[in-house]
Amino acid sequence: MTMIDRRQALAGGAALLAAGATPALAAPADTLNAAAASRGRRFGSAFAFGTAGADRGSFANPAYAALLRRDCSLLVPENEMKWQAIRPAPDRFDFSRFDPMVDWAVANGFALRGHTLLWAYSRWFPAWLNNYDYGARPASEGARVLSSHIDTVTRRYGRKITSYDVVNEAVDPDTGNLRVTSLSTAMGGTEAVLDHAFRTARAAAPHAELVYNDYMSWEDGNEKHRAGVLKLLEGFRRRGVPVDTLGVQSHIGLFAPSPDAGALARRLEPEWRRFLDAVVAMGYRLIVTEFDVRDKGLPAAIAPRDKGVADFARAYLDIMLSYPQLHDVLAWGMSDRYSWLRTFEPRTDAVINRGCPYDDRFAPKPLYGAMVGALANARELRII
Repeated sequence: MTMIDRRQALAGGAALLAAGATPALAAPADTLNAAAASRGRRFGSAFAFGTAGADRGSFANPAYAALLRRDCSLLVPENEMKWQAIRPAPDRFDFSRFDPMVDWAVANGFALRGHTLLWAYSRWFPAWLNNYDYGARPASEGARVLSSHIDTVTRRYGRKITSYDVVNEAVDPDTGNLRVTSLSTAMGGTEAVLDHAFRTARAAAPHAELVYNDYMSWEDGNEKHRAGVLKLLEGFRRRGVPVDTLGVQSHIGLFAPSPDAGALARRLEPEWRRFLDAVVAMGYRLIVTEFDVRDKGLPAAIAPRDKGVADFARAYLDIMLSYPQLHDVLAWGMSDRYSWLRTFEPRTDAVINRGCPYDDRFAPKPLYGAMVGALANARELRII
């Protein structure tokens, strides 16, 4: 089978855009959001900023906007609400990219999630925050900097955003401990930072769902990460911190040859359920915030790769959707063409990762059908 390389894929999409055309979409039995809605849930996706004619996973790209309108009722910015994007300096905000995204989403009837009010990881802090001088009273200055950020963002968008990833990725997966940052050093510990973020968000956006979001996953090697997240969630409850929901990113992956992805999923299920059971037993809700499938361990040939991805995803989503505490499912992008995996986790054979519901030419794949099937056959929710 002939593989489509990146240049060919981009050229094809550029031609579509130049012609002002929306790609013809195959018509599966149902759409993702319709399947979710039939069971009382919502389906959504990440999206990006873009300008007319730009080949991006953006609302301004007619090809991508068509996928969003077809399959989603809920959107989340992929990068444009992060500190690096909207907080270029301690005394300055820049909403020039995020504002048009919010306006388009609201005008087109989408609900919105906010991602993220604090990415608690120095690697992703803006440089000024890593090097910030907190002065003679570092704890109060750190709290002021964080409060100012959360208050400014939440009050700007008001009820347009109904759910926030208040804190993202505070647990070190290698140790299970909380990450240390300039803010945590200034404020006397990471718990102080996280608690302050959630309490500030609750006061500023009392209408919103407040989410702790992380990428602990069900594959082998995530044991310390899961344990660390459970410890953090237990601490939140013990200290009375207003956290409503655990965001389960769900960048699931097949990292080694897996002739039977379903069998692998069945092996992983018991430990994963133990983790989820512990989370919901503490009174937390669940949300799948960033779903896609990493296929690095599967062969390049499309047919077996697509089958493995679909089987693995269906098993995973069946588990997640068996929990009545799970209300929303969001993909981290609808098309392989714009997936973050192409840059951050490329395959060693250089073929395009096929972890999104649509391929790089905007055609639905077996993964799409697996996702529709899981959503349509989920446990019904009457209130979300």
